[in-house]
Amino acid sequence: MATVTASPLIRLHQNDNILVARENLALGAQLPEFGLRLRAQVPAGHKIAARAIAEGDAVRKYDTVIGFAARAIEPGEHVHTHNLRFEEFDRDPQFCTDVRPVAMLAPADQARFMGIVRADGRVATRNYIGILSTVNCSATVSRRIADTFTAERLAPYPNVDGVVAFTHNTGCGMSTPSLNFDVFRRTLAGFARHANLAAVLVVGLGCERNQIADLLESQGLAKGPLLVPFNMQDVGGTRETIAHGVGLIDALLPQANAVRREPVSARHLSIGLQCGGSDGFSSISANPALGAAMDILVRHGGTAILSETPEIYGVEHMLTRRAVTPEVGRALLARIAWWQEYSRGQSGQMNGVVVAGNQAGGIANIFEKSLGSAMKGGTTPLNAVYEFAEPIRERGFVFMDSPGFDPCSATGQIASGANLICFTTGRGSMFGAKPVPSIKLASNTPMFERLKGDMDINCGVVIDGHASVAQLGETIFQHILRTASGETTRSEELGLGDNEFVPWQLGIVT
Repeated sequence: MATVTASPLIRLHQNDNILVARENLALGAQLPEFGLRLRAQVPAGHKIAARAIAEGDAVRKYDTVIGFAARAIEPGEHVHTHNLRFEEFDRDPQFCTDVRPVAMLAPADQARFMGIVRADGRVATRNYIGILSTVNCSATVSRRIADTFTAERLAPYPNVDGVVAFTHNTGCGMSTPSLNFDVFRRTLAGFARHANLAAVLVVGLGCERNQIADLLESQGLAKGPLLVPFNMQDVGGTRETIAHGVGLIDALLPQANAVRREPVSARHLSIGLQCGGSDGFSSISANPALGAAMDILVRHGGTAILSETPEIYGVEHMLTRRAVTPEVGRALLARIAWWQEYSRGQSGQMNGVVVAGNQAGGIANIFEKSLGSAMKGGTTPLNAVYEFAEPIRERGFVFMDSPGFDPCSATGQIASGANLICFTTGRGSMFGAKPVPSIKLASNTPMFERLKGDMDINCGVVIDGHASVAQLGETIFQHILRTASGETTRSEELGLGDNEFVPWQLGIVT
């Protein structure tokens, strides 16, 4: 892991031919401890050539190839998109070679948090009432029902965290049967059965492709006192539907409020791992520290869900080497191959290009971003690979296929059962994900200080030399336990999460 000193440069691995600037560095700056004089002005988080790199040579960060020199690069030069070429290279999966046994804690020694235990044994970290629209045509009424339940109206029900509408822009104009339709329904069903929802209304129009009765039957859901479906056309129209939904929730609130938190094992935590707006420090502070926290969580019996398949591209071999079986490793490679075909001919991240914010923060291409992204998963064995929104059954470290678009990826993780999200960022992503809390981890101190109202944890203390990755991992784990017990996050204080329900749309609109 990174050597943290007061030096203006960070050496990540002895085999690297680049160094990372800890702070903004000026042209001509002398760095005698590295035998360098800077040949360019270099922003914080960006890379500097540690030695001469010949044209075509691999550029290595954490002793991992992140690209190839597009021309000869002199010592002290800024290494970025102008002289670093994205190019495919052979990556040996070496299935299962890096599997390390986990020193699991006995149940009596597992950490505990104050959770809400449902009647069927599921454990919640929050307590919402949800409204699921089956189709975009019922989105407005779903929102209007939820908007009725202001903080003042919910004041008599202090154990209810809110009423939230999960709306979207699909549900009709879809081919059936199709993968698109299956994934969409699986996502809705995952939210309908989520532990953090005390009760759910399912609101349809009545004539859409995604019929309520078929949705429930196909997903093994059954209507009942806590899962109430109805159609606008049957109820009598817009005004009548809003009034009907409000009346149903008024009747559900006393029961939803009749919960209490009690001590439960951390094995009931299922955490979706996200990163967005990454920078050059993300792979040095926030992502490895979150990975260290996930290693602790796994030892305590919990589940860590890594996703964003396009953002592990280029380092997938690091995960296949941790797969518990060759079959698990091949399942991950199969998802990579699917994405390569899916994105063929498109201007997606599988061509190496990362967004402007990533580039400004010092990340040159998707291989470099993936290197940091994968670190969120820690070091424990990869136990399983799931498709988007597929219910997660295994505990420990697992992977769920998803796009790199954070709201969509987090939607899939929540549908799979995640009851908390941990989101690292280097540029300052503003994010929430009802019905689960989202912990935001800032990779650097300047951004944390600038955006204190949105960030929960400052991982810049690693860059500043005030904590090790391992120490910060323990801090993050303790913060997770407090958040799961009800401590509010910055995104919850701001009310974020009403617009981040984004089912993955794979097919054409017909």
